[in-house]
Amino acid sequence: MLNSSSMAQFLLLAFSDRWELQLLHFWLFLGISLAALLGNGLILSAVACDQHLHTPRDFFLLHLSLTDLGCICTTVPKAMHNSLWGTTTISYTGCAAQVFFFLFFISIEFYLLTIMCYDRYVAICKPLHYGTLLGSRACAHMAAAAWASGFLTALLHTANTFSLPLCQGNALGQFFCEIPHILKLSCSQSYIRVIGLLVVTASISLGCFIFIVFSYVQIFRAVLRIPSEQGRHKAFSTCLPHLAVVSLFLSTGSFNYLKPPNISSPSLDLALSVLYSVVPPALNPLIYSLRNKELKDAIRNLMSGCFSKASNFLVSAM
Repeated sequence: MLNSSSMAQFLLLAFSDRWELQLLHFWLFLGISLAALLGNGLILSAVACDQHLHTPRDFFLLHLSLTDLGCICTTVPKAMHNSLWGTTTISYTGCAAQVFFFLFFISIEFYLLTIMCYDRYVAICKPLHYGTLLGSRACAHMAAAAWASGFLTALLHTANTFSLPLCQGNALGQFFCEIPHILKLSCSQSYIRVIGLLVVTASISLGCFIFIVFSYVQIFRAVLRIPSEQGRHKAFSTCLPHLAVVSLFLSTGSFNYLKPPNISSPSLDLALSVLYSVVPPALNPLIYSLRNKELKDAIRNLMSGCFSKASNFLVSAM
């Protein structure tokens, strides 16, 4: 049996054995990473600098952008390095860190999406109590609870997983370190406690999912009672970005973990993992900015201000 004292490294799944395809994967990941960094960076800058975006919805959107940046920076750089240099190794410590930070950010993202659903529920179903239920202190407390819960979740899962003895080699069938693939390497009966922790986490996630579904049922009922078509359209517009992000997050992640074993294959698992861990952080800024006029205006003003400053600097330098 191998443990933390004897396991030096893990082997990650290569995207391809051909150098040309590895280089293609590198450039593809580089493009997705740059899109995620640019989109989420613009949202962070716009929300931080524009006074019109200091609302509870934008406050939680800022935190969501932070978690998206964290997710993309946890898994993609190592995959890009391996594709560019033709390697598949990751150190034991690096694997543990990757598991911790990926769970940390992905858990926070789900908790934040649940909180943002509550924000939309209060705004549409209880507008008169919006300022009371979602004041600045309440928003800060909810955001802090999401980050603390994510940290606790990641810490418990990482500690439990990497305390198991391993006897099935060190090859992971994934392009980044993920708990289900690490558990496959264990032959100890002590993994039962890890499964128990996974069940508890799944129960909490199911509770969040039920809350989201219940909230949107109430939201749609309230929107359909709005007499004017313009009012219904405006209410739907504020919910559609969040609903699209939640659907993307849950559909890709759920199918990756709950798909039938008979349709599982290394190439399919790899593609699904990219869909739920890499693509959403790049798409979320685009989804949230499409129907948010205030956010689009703030980003446009921010970019025009940067371009004008750059132009003035070039003119003065010449």
